[in-house]
Amino acid sequence: MTTGERKSEPFSIRLSAATDRLVEAEAKRTRRSKGAIVEALTEEAARVRRFPGIGFHGDDVARVPWVTGTGLDVWEIIELLEDLGGAEKVLRDTHLTAAQVRLAAYAAEYSDEIAEAIDANRRPAEEW
Repeated sequence: MTTGERKSEPFSIRLSAATDRLVEAEAKRTRRSKGAIVEALTEEAARVRRFPGIGFHGDDVARVPWVTGTGLDVWEIIELLEDLGGAEKVLRDTHLTAAQVRLAAYAAEYSDEIAEAIDANRRPAEEW
């Protein structure tokens, strides 16, 4: 999610035994530290709470935000908005609801992440 960002001051937490087992298993599965797992889960949970209707899918270190109920990643909705020329056309020409299109506000908060995904999608076929 966020890389290259300066780390905060360390602090301690106590997890329940059940949660600690889940974090330990995820750390083992992904070959990452427990701290990295807790940080990633915290970041994802905070984003989901700030933008209800956003979910995440994909590989552990490359999880992608999507708008639940659509099958579309956030970047795909932003690309539709750009390509079709705005929300009115997207609403008219797609199956998306106004609430789902409004969730694209996520992109304003995480614009670099979304722009990177759109740029990757628009690469010429010979670069793939």
